[in-house]
Amino acid sequence: MSVEVAPFPLAPSGDAAKMKDFGRVVKDVHPGKLTPEQLEEVKELLYKHGALLFPNVVVTPEEQYALTKVSPVQLLSLVPQDLRLTNVILQAFDPSSENYGHGNNKTGNTQKSILHPDLKTIPRVPQVQLIGNGTVYDHEGLAEAKLKHPHHKTFHADVVSEEDEKKGVTRFYRWHIDAALYDLDPPKVTTLYGLKVPGGSPQVVRYDDGTGDELKVPLGTTAFVCGATMFDILPPELKSVAVRAKVRYAPHPYVWMAPARSNTLGLGLLTENKELPLSELPEWSEEKVKLWKNPVTGKLHYQVHPSGAFAIEIAPLPEKASKEGALYPDGANITDLKEVRDLLYKMQRPGIAPPLVKENDFVLFHNRGVLHTVVGAFTPDQVRAFHQPVGPTEEDVLQYA
Repeated sequence: MSVEVAPFPLAPSGDAAKMKDFGRVVKDVHPGKLTPEQLEEVKELLYKHGALLFPNVVVTPEEQYALTKVSPVQLLSLVPQDLRLTNVILQAFDPSSENYGHGNNKTGNTQKSILHPDLKTIPRVPQVQLIGNGTVYDHEGLAEAKLKHPHHKTFHADVVSEEDEKKGVTRFYRWHIDAALYDLDPPKVTTLYGLKVPGGSPQVVRYDDGTGDELKVPLGTTAFVCGATMFDILPPELKSVAVRAKVRYAPHPYVWMAPARSNTLGLGLLTENKELPLSELPEWSEEKVKLWKNPVTGKLHYQVHPSGAFAIEIAPLPEKASKEGALYPDGANITDLKEVRDLLYKMQRPGIAPPLVKENDFVLFHNRGVLHTVVGAFTPDQVRAFHQPVGPTEEDVLQYA
């Protein structure tokens, strides 16, 4: 039986033309009972549309993890029950991997890491982490787990006033990809498995960057933007930079960035010299390339974790490329943090404009093809919980450089 899909509903502020290919709802299919043919269809659909939704399906952590070990995809289910769970597994599209997306204990096991407060391990399935908000009792082997939804006040330099927050004003928390950013490659796919989302009034994301941009969102949602669109809307001179550049991330970036603070969009850090000195960090990590070529569509996706970026290396233009209007025609090694962050912001900010943001929970998404962020704020009594388990070609450079 062929897999039937429908488009994601478009938000009132959405750009129908630019969002027409992003996201699909998968109808009447259980992610744990896919035939080999359906698995291949789902894989192609995911790479083509970036995110897939499987409504009204119940999957245990064991089933979800086992599914990723025997199939090429990681699947999300939305269940109308009492607890919201998210499953982010590095296994997706990579059955040989055993790592949680941010690097298992390599990332969150230090008190200095910004991820440390967010992670609780499910005892019988250590590849799965429990995150969210409120106190959860007797859940998957955990007698009690006190969870805290990430709030922009713990990460942004400038914050929304208490008065405005009571009116429903909120912020994007931190735009990111699920990745350790050192030692391990980023997961290819992330799954969000939901059991409960607390009810509440919608909130308004206020960009607070002088543009007046705002975005109405459901309470405590997850927001997504498409990396392919982010690349496609760049002007030619910045596309040229993108295909020639590599981003080098800081070693153990979640420890390195912990004392620093973000801009009002959660799209990178302010340069205030608050990062931990490299001498206080563990060993350096390898460089990570910021562009991936979609294996199905062939499109380039602009993928950078803006908060962890440490340097940018830009190759010279190819010999036959025109230098007229080009940026960094002879290449560059940008190590000044402010210059690094300013360049990334210039390239990423257009891609998170309100018409290009899709707010949605319960979604399977292409982790190397979209950026996402937690949004909103909860009161302590609102329970929300998640389970979270474990480059361009030469032709592309010639085309866009």
